[in-house]
Amino acid sequence: MRAVVYEQFGQLPEVAEVVDPVCPPNGVVIAVEATGLCRSDWHGWMGHDTGIRLPHVPGHELAGTIAEVGSGVGSWVVGDRVTTPFVCACGTCEPCIRGEQQVCDNQFQPGFTHWGSFADLVAIDRADVNLVRVPDDMSMDTAAGLGCRFSTAYRAVAQLGRVRDGMQVAVHGCGGVGLSAVMIAAARGARVVAVDVAQPSLDLALLLGATAVVDGSRRDVPQAVADLTGGGAELSIDALGSIETLHNSLRCLRKRGRHIQIGLLAGEDDRPPVPMGLVIGSELEVLGSHGMAAHTYPEMMAEITDGTLEPDRLIKDRIGLDEVPARLARLGRPGEGAGGITIIRP
Repeated sequence: MRAVVYEQFGQLPEVAEVVDPVCPPNGVVIAVEATGLCRSDWHGWMGHDTGIRLPHVPGHELAGTIAEVGSGVGSWVVGDRVTTPFVCACGTCEPCIRGEQQVCDNQFQPGFTHWGSFADLVAIDRADVNLVRVPDDMSMDTAAGLGCRFSTAYRAVAQLGRVRDGMQVAVHGCGGVGLSAVMIAAARGARVVAVDVAQPSLDLALLLGATAVVDGSRRDVPQAVADLTGGGAELSIDALGSIETLHNSLRCLRKRGRHIQIGLLAGEDDRPPVPMGLVIGSELEVLGSHGMAAHTYPEMMAEITDGTLEPDRLIKDRIGLDEVPARLARLGRPGEGAGGITIIRP
């Protein structure tokens, strides 16, 4: 099969012919029809993820058609249209038994711990636990954007954030996951302040339902959010992942507000300074959000099917495999991911 491969971290990947994946006994091989280009793939390529072994094929947001089924799979057949969360679970550990597969003790992640979807084919283990059926009326491009950015935002906003009508919400960083969070929160009736340094992302945030936007390069972000929300956000989400956005998110909250960290601070500091005096004095809640379990997808899928959510509006362009190496390398530039999601069609 053709795949995007890199032999060394930071060295420009190449499109090459590589061996086809072997179908796991409890898994499937998927013919990839669409896959997302995400900044997390750039972090992996730069060596910020300790689970990657070289040589490596990145890609963790995917949708396609099952091409081969393992002998131990009971729920899926060749030809089924599927997607999968970027956190794939074992189904048997304690978190999995509790229904919390997104924090599985034995998780595997296509594109990180295993070869991923920047390829013609990708293997997914434990298919009965990890696959999600793609409705016939949903495009593969739309489905591919769900596995990481949209589902992670959905869990942060709907499941952890418990966003409700009239709630004051701030979203810091309007890449794919931040814009998804804006759309999902606005669809629940929240008043959303979106923060970014790229004007195309701020413009799209307004189109997706943000009440107001803040250019983080020009204003005191915590004060701007406080002014726009009448005293501070009730919920604030760091969808980018930097010390600056982490601090801005915490400092823009009103007392007893909640902060949710989605963006990884990989490559900056694995022990970032957190203003714990503020957290204690204002009784702030600090939560992490790490993907979404496959069995919780139906509610999100139903909201997409009925038109409440429109993740296809986040897609800004579509490219082929040959364009991926250069586009992946560019994701390290400030503002390169602005304005929506890029979909790869192998």
